[in-house]
Amino acid sequence: MGVYLHVPFCERLCPYCDFPVVALSGRGPRVLSPAVEARYTDALLSELGRRRADFAGCELQSIYLGGGTPALLSVASVARLLAAVRAAFACSAPLEVTLEVNPSTVERERLPGFREAGVTRLSIGIQSFDETVLRRLGRAHRPDEGRATLEAARAAGFAQISLDLLFGVPGQTEATLASDLDEIVAFAPEHVSAYELTVEVGTAYARGVAGGQLRLPEPDTAACWTERVWDTLEGAGLDQYEISSFARPGCEAVHNQRYWQRRPVLGLGMGAWSTELPTKESPFGSRRANLRELAPYLETVEAGHAPDAAPPEILSKQTARFEATFLALRTRAGLGAESFAREFGVTPRAIYGAALDELGAAGLIREAGSGDLQLTRRGRLLSDSVLGRLL
Repeated sequence: MGVYLHVPFCERLCPYCDFPVVALSGRGPRVLSPAVEARYTDALLSELGRRRADFAGCELQSIYLGGGTPALLSVASVARLLAAVRAAFACSAPLEVTLEVNPSTVERERLPGFREAGVTRLSIGIQSFDETVLRRLGRAHRPDEGRATLEAARAAGFAQISLDLLFGVPGQTEATLASDLDEIVAFAPEHVSAYELTVEVGTAYARGVAGGQLRLPEPDTAACWTERVWDTLEGAGLDQYEISSFARPGCEAVHNQRYWQRRPVLGLGMGAWSTELPTKESPFGSRRANLRELAPYLETVEAGHAPDAAPPEILSKQTARFEATFLALRTRAGLGAESFAREFGVTPRAIYGAALDELGAAGLIREAGSGDLQLTRRGRLLSDSVLGRLL
C-alpha cells in the first residue's frame, strides 16, 4: 500500500489549478499560522488512526505528501506525520517518501530538516524557468528562485529529485520551451513530470480561454512541442515510462505507479482520494473521496466522523476493466493480456478486437503474439483518441 497526505495550503491560487487548495491570506510573506498547522496536522493523525484498520496487514511501500504546498509545513509537523504513518503499518525497505516543494525561501531553508525527518525524494514545481511563462501561470516564484531551490536540494543531500515542467502555456514560444529543456537537462534530475497544460472546467484559465483573453497553441504546434519534450528528455537518459513521466533507470516513482497499476492507496486530508482494498462486497475494489472544503473537513474529523464527501464508490466489473485498460496503456509496459484475463475472465482482444484491428492498421497500437498491448509513439501522441476508440 501507499499513503497520500494532502496538505491544501498554498501561497496563492494558480489560475489553471483545480486541486482542493486553500490560499494563505495576509500582506507580505504568506506563511501558514502555527495554530492552523497544528489543527490540520492533528486532523490528519486522527484520520490515520480511524482508517488504519481498513488497510490492516498491508505493507507500506510509499508515502507522498502532496498539495497544495506541503513544504509549507514545519519540519516538526512533517516528522510527526511520517513517524505516525510508519508506526501504523509494517514498512518495506527502502521506503519511498516524496515531498512536493515549490521554489520559495521558506521551503528552501527547510530542506535539510525535511531530509532528516525521513523525506527521501523531492518533487519540485519548477514548471518553467522563463519569467513570462511563470507570470502567465500565476506562479509565486521567479526563475532565479527555481534555480536556487534546485541547488539547495542537492546541497541538502537529496539524490532523488523530480521536476515538474508545464508546456503549451498561452504566450509560450518554442524558444522558451527549448531554453527550459536545456536547463532541465543541465541540472540532470532523476525524474521529470512533463505535462501539456490542460484547461480544467471552472478555473480562471477556462474562463480566460472561453472569453478569448487566453489563446492556447494550435494542436499541431502542441504536438510538435510534445515530441520535442519527449526527444530531449529521452536523449538525456530519462526513459518515458508513462506518457507524462520520465526517469533514469531505477528512479521511477514508486508511489505514482500505484495509481496506474490500481494498487491500494490510503488518502488522508482535505480532498484526498483512497483506492480501497478489494472485498467480498467489492471484488474489483472501491474508492472514496474526502470533503474538499477545509472547515467541513476539520469539523467532521474533530467530531470523530469519517470526512467522506459521498458514500464509497464500489467499482463495477465494467468500470474496473475500463480503468485497467486506459491506465495500463499510458505506461511503457502497456496492458498485459494474461493478468487482464485473470482478473476479468476475458482477453483484451475478445473485448476490443475490431478496434484493435483498426488501431493496429493505423500504427497507433502494437499487439504482441501473447495479446499484450502497447501504444506506439504515434499512439501516445494521440492517446485520448486511441483510448476513446477502444473504450
